[in-house]
Amino acid sequence: MKLLSPAISILARLRLWRVQNWINYPVTAQRNVLQDLVTQAQSTEFGRKYSFSKLFTVKDFKKMVPIHEYDDIKPYILRMMNGEDNVLWNTPINWFAKSSGTTSDKSKFIPISDESLKENHFKGSKDVLTNYYENFPDSDLLTGKSLVVGGSHQVNAINDEIQYGDLSAVLMQNTPFWGHWIRTPELRIALIDEWESKIEKLAQNTINENVTSLAGVPTWTIVLIKRILELSGKKNMKEVWPNLELYIHGGVSFTPYSEQMQKLVGAPINYLEMYNASEGFFAAQNMPDDNGMLLFADHGIFYEFMPVEEYGRPNSITYGLDRVELNKNYAIIISTNGGLWRYLLGDTIQFTSIRPFKIKVTGRLKHYMNAFGEEVIVDNSDKAISTAAAKTNAVVSDYTAAPVFFSENENGAHEWLIEFDKVPENIDEFTEALDSALKSVNSDYEAKRYKNIALRMPIVHILQRGTFRKWLKKKGKLGGQHKVPRLNNDRHFIEEILELVEA
Repeated sequence: MKLLSPAISILARLRLWRVQNWINYPVTAQRNVLQDLVTQAQSTEFGRKYSFSKLFTVKDFKKMVPIHEYDDIKPYILRMMNGEDNVLWNTPINWFAKSSGTTSDKSKFIPISDESLKENHFKGSKDVLTNYYENFPDSDLLTGKSLVVGGSHQVNAINDEIQYGDLSAVLMQNTPFWGHWIRTPELRIALIDEWESKIEKLAQNTINENVTSLAGVPTWTIVLIKRILELSGKKNMKEVWPNLELYIHGGVSFTPYSEQMQKLVGAPINYLEMYNASEGFFAAQNMPDDNGMLLFADHGIFYEFMPVEEYGRPNSITYGLDRVELNKNYAIIISTNGGLWRYLLGDTIQFTSIRPFKIKVTGRLKHYMNAFGEEVIVDNSDKAISTAAAKTNAVVSDYTAAPVFFSENENGAHEWLIEFDKVPENIDEFTEALDSALKSVNSDYEAKRYKNIALRMPIVHILQRGTFRKWLKKKGKLGGQHKVPRLNNDRHFIEEILELVEA
């Protein structure tokens, strides 16, 4: 296996010119992607409905095809799941990625074509590896095993040809045979559906492996690491896995977890953020010291960027890469080689660089607090939580927040439910630091807090460890990509959690 690493490194270097081509000419790459998508799908039912055979420009495409949310395309997807071909895409769709977020009890089924597997998910993974070896040419990454702390890998058959599962299940079932040589644990462990049992089995079956890379949502990865340290009696993960060199994370901001993860690992390793969803593999860090993720411009997805203030307006304005601006909040709209057309993803991003195009995820269109015109987004709250923890020598493991609305006698406020791995000595100092940090990153919040005119001081509750986990379990959403919603513009979730605390 030791020979595998230099061989892959050579292949990665040979591939580098292809990556640099779309990095250097992203607008051209995007135009070619759209032309290819429209050409392939022109004979589909959707393509005929919107006259794809007559669309020759981006302007024509945007004029003819409306923006869709999931409920708009759900009837097409249900027909595809029942075996109909040539509906949204021109090749058979035999796989669907089941996507179920914490904020909804309904599941979404995202079509996965052979093209989206090869030209998006797997191509994106290759390009990540190419960039990694460019940065670390002497890496021993592939001399050991990769451990992915994914969701349920159960695959469910709809009929003899069509199946669905979460994205990790779909990718695992379609991974080339050699890919299984460098992953751990064995398939029977990955197939465990019950999350708490899976954590225990993962810990027991990987503790003695030569793990060189780790991937997963920070929340659950930390739960696994702590269990491994309990079983091994070691002080940190470098004592358990001395060759560990890379942690790949995504799904939630890493900012609140960074300090804790570094302490648990016990020695410097590399950290890379990925933006890989059921709908597509969109971006990844190509340089470890740059927080922006490189947008994949040539991977079967055409992007549009809608200023968030346009959401909900008729004929919403969208921009291509040639017109986006730095540090402005956009909602992503995608057209894909899996058959999603002008699909509103729901995530919000900002561009951190335009040469090359790099992005960071700032939250969700419906995950924010704006009950008083303060427009607090997840990027703001993550930074503020991290700052407050650092100032008070605390360690935050998870949090959620929601507005407290005006009453007859009091102005509004933000109510925070926080689980700590290390509780601050003085919660009032933490609250003041949180408030100050929010003011520093969000001028609208600062204005609403001025002399308590609209917002009074935040209300912070310290939750007992395991409360969020208990809540997720009660909702049937424990593990994998399921996560606690950071911010809400109503009190639905926070009241559920408070009720659980008081029970």
